[in-house]
Amino acid sequence: MKKRVNFMVTAFRDGFQSVYGARVLSKDFLPAVEAAAHAGIRHFEAGGGARFQAPFFYCNENAFDVMDDFRKATGPDANLQTLSRGVNVVGLASQPRDIIKLHADLFKKHGMTTIRNFDALNDVNNLIYSGDCILKAGLKHEVCVTMMELPPGCEGAHTAEFYTSVLKKILDAGIKYDSICFKDASGTSTPAKVYDTIKEARKLLGEDMNIVFHSHETAGICVMQYKAALEAGASQIDLSLDPVSGGTCQPDVMTMWHALRGSKFDLGIDPIKIIEVEETLKDCLKDYYMPPEAKAVNPLIPFSPLPGGALTANTQMLRDNNLMDKYPDITKAMGEVVERGGFGTSVTPVSQFYFQQAFNNVMFGPWKKIADGYGKMVLGYFGTTPCEPDKRIVEIAQEQLGLEPTTEKVVDINGRDASLGIKAATKMLEDADLPINDENIFIAATCREKGILFLQGKATANIRKIDKTQTSSGNTSGGYTVSVNGKKYAVEMQNGKAIVNGKEYDVNVSNGIDKTSTPVSSGDGEATIAPLPGLVLRVSVQAGDSVEEGEEILVLEAMKMESPITAKKTGIVERISVKQGDQVTAGQELFTIRG
Repeated sequence: MKKRVNFMVTAFRDGFQSVYGARVLSKDFLPAVEAAAHAGIRHFEAGGGARFQAPFFYCNENAFDVMDDFRKATGPDANLQTLSRGVNVVGLASQPRDIIKLHADLFKKHGMTTIRNFDALNDVNNLIYSGDCILKAGLKHEVCVTMMELPPGCEGAHTAEFYTSVLKKILDAGIKYDSICFKDASGTSTPAKVYDTIKEARKLLGEDMNIVFHSHETAGICVMQYKAALEAGASQIDLSLDPVSGGTCQPDVMTMWHALRGSKFDLGIDPIKIIEVEETLKDCLKDYYMPPEAKAVNPLIPFSPLPGGALTANTQMLRDNNLMDKYPDITKAMGEVVERGGFGTSVTPVSQFYFQQAFNNVMFGPWKKIADGYGKMVLGYFGTTPCEPDKRIVEIAQEQLGLEPTTEKVVDINGRDASLGIKAATKMLEDADLPINDENIFIAATCREKGILFLQGKATANIRKIDKTQTSSGNTSGGYTVSVNGKKYAVEMQNGKAIVNGKEYDVNVSNGIDKTSTPVSSGDGEATIAPLPGLVLRVSVQAGDSVEEGEEILVLEAMKMESPITAKKTGIVERISVKQGDQVTAGQELFTIRG
């Protein structure tokens, strides 16, 4: 008799995150969710991870509404699972206890069944309170051990023995759970290591515990990993659906069905029905631009290692900022960043910290600018890293960030931070004259200024779709290539909007010159230009304000990093040339100051 293998369909969270950088509109994909439910699929990954922030940042949608609609599409009995980053819940920044509790309560309220709860550093202290909140909210708790292969030549953690020790710490801490997942976000753990890890876990946990193994095809070995995990005693694996399967995402249900044919394992599916679901999903997504790297197997990933769920999220941001040419150099720089950072698992948020630091090392020179998240990680503000970070990097981070190393629990540190928590988020809403409710508080806490812009109705969608239109004015390419200061921009005009490098902008062109337009200053103001492309996250002063040298004028965000732009001299702000929410290019004027 064949052994039934349980599986969760990840297409609608990890699939979208891995292939499209999480930028998919719910109205476009919900018909495929309904089709999957009608085909008998009852376990879905329905949100969390990047699919919480992405609706606000890129889709101009409320993630809580998307979760509600997902539940309606599947019916009341489906197991809807989301992904949580321990004390970081669904953001890159860690949170205090009140926001961690609010996360669990709200996800239960909006129809979720299970939360997979992991910590990228495998610091069990970060799983205790978050796991307790999940269970107290009435949700199922799937606790995680995070895995990856170290870059070649590195050693010190991420062995089968290391993962077993993490599992034992979870058991010793008395964390309650309904299932345990071994999560390899980069898809780099060798099949032999997967087998040894799961085999030991089954011995520790007994025959009845649901043991899940999760990975990605990014390095080309995921099917081998899954077969090794099943042979060792795993009872569940994660699978996706074409066209958001393979490459950076999980193997396809049909691929795994085929790989298991003739073995003792069976997925228990009707393959014809699954094929029909995939045809529906392909039709739903036919207009979306698929980055070529999203479907590729990359043999160099073990040298990075860059997880599938973060790869296209980062390349899409590079495209947004006209920096895609830097991608090869950034991935090459990641190996050193991982090695010197203490071997936290390359999964969000740590994978993003790795990428941000590699980005800074390429853009500004090695270790000239420490990324905030990476610096706080090596200093201990996200928990204890598996190995001690490089002492020199710790010293550089300490100097640049002005922080002392710490071994204190993350929730205790954050509990004293007046800028975090429900009270701080409520003040953000009050200052913006927005309604005060639990959902808005959580949005403000986890999405900060971008969340406020969404709630104010000032957010814009940034979804990459294929342009199938052509102009009839002799320009058969359907657009123009415009060069400004040596940089090239692909510009198309559609329905009164300009699409620049795939991003849509409102535009209005009229004859003549509007005399009320902002004049060019005739004073002696010194202009400050953008050092890199990015989004104007906030503007801290107004034209006419007196400022001191070094005072913050505005903040740019690029690659999910905030870069304060300060006054170069003491004087009067003569002109501010941008506003909150603007996307700026490198070399663009931001403001002028008159001395």
